[in-house]
Amino acid sequence: MLKHYKSGKILIVGCDEAGRGCLAGPVVAAAVILPVDFSHPLLNDSKKMKEADRETVRKAVTASAIAWAVGICDHQEIDKINILNASILAMHKAVKKLKVKPGKLIIDGNKFHPVKNIPHECVIGGDGIYTQIAAASVIAKTERDNIMNELHLAYPQYGWDKNKAYATAAHREAIFKFGRTPFHRKSFKTVFQMRLDL
Repeated sequence: MLKHYKSGKILIVGCDEAGRGCLAGPVVAAAVILPVDFSHPLLNDSKKMKEADRETVRKAVTASAIAWAVGICDHQEIDKINILNASILAMHKAVKKLKVKPGKLIIDGNKFHPVKNIPHECVIGGDGIYTQIAAASVIAKTERDNIMNELHLAYPQYGWDKNKAYATAAHREAIFKFGRTPFHRKSFKTVFQMRLDL
């Protein structure tokens, strides 16, 4: 059972990202502020949800949220500053797009760079604990999936409509066979290394 993170009357922002472990495409983060009475029977860690359920929950979250926003770091930013820093930067971008002033950030994971004048708390496995983080995970995941579905139309041989650029055997085999696209992360494993890992 998810629970709502409460801290007096301040606005709590749940933050999470999607795409950190992928070989191509952006890392996408979301920041979400939910009403204290928000609940949804399908809401969970987005990785544990069916695709159709994520879309249903996304609509409920965006319709009910006090505020929500998305931040994106593309593959070039990832290669420049590394995936951890890009994931955190994407969360910063999302927080800065919020139309209301956050009182506190709760972050899924164990690493984060502070946002000026906003306290934060890192929660390992937070997307399976707090509704605000779970909602952010759903927004980030669906947003990134939509991006990869669009990129799939230009590069169908990599199967991004199904693997979303995660390092599946089929995706790695496609890289070995067809080479990298402009959207693959150059800072990740080389094609030769991935071939050895198949």
